[in-house]
Amino acid sequence: MIKIENVNFTYADGTQALFTVSCEFHSDHLFAVLGESGSGKTTLLNCLGRFLHPQEGTIKLDGEDISTMSEKAFRQKLGVVFQKLHLFPHLNILQNMLLAPKVVQGRHETELKKEATAMLERLGIADLAESYPTQVSGGQAQRAAIARGLMLQPEYLLLDEPTSALDARTSAEFAQWLKELHEETHFIVVTHDLPFAQLIAQKGIYMENGRIVHEGDIETITKTAAKYSV
Repeated sequence: MIKIENVNFTYADGTQALFTVSCEFHSDHLFAVLGESGSGKTTLLNCLGRFLHPQEGTIKLDGEDISTMSEKAFRQKLGVVFQKLHLFPHLNILQNMLLAPKVVQGRHETELKKEATAMLERLGIADLAESYPTQVSGGQAQRAAIARGLMLQPEYLLLDEPTSALDARTSAEFAQWLKELHEETHFIVVTHDLPFAQLIAQKGIYMENGRIVHEGDIETITKTAAKYSV
């Protein structure tokens, strides 16, 4: 479980992005974080991923304060796939997937190649293993980035706008894939895509002006979100 308690975050220019945010992400649910642009949802994701450090409050991962965890221990438990993807342009898709588990976990390349190939096949992009990020479409790159994030076998994987480069059909297929993987990895999805959130999530939160204004079942949350321009 991820537990957020009274988190406040203010940027260097004095803009406060999060106001006393408290919530829990239980591992038995797939969660969606919804909100308009500027609502604080991406700032919250960055705090969860330890790329930003709240001035106040705590974030606990399975009971342990993330600020006290070693970098290696933290990254093995929680991964992040950003909207910009950050695939290494000088490595092909397969090499992108192998790098982190080789360096962080010291795993053997032969074993990793089998896992990576199987994952690419599951995502329908096995034929792109030798392609470079600049040679694939946005949707293909999105799937490759998520596959790379899963190679470390994290307990939690945070996804920032994962359908931004996907069409409606591919989004539906991707949603089904995430639900199948939920037994292996727990997902927290930051998205403005309400139909996608309804397809994947059981629980959610809705943010506005740096605060959580609604939380609960995804049906209730998406009804609330539909009233706003998200």
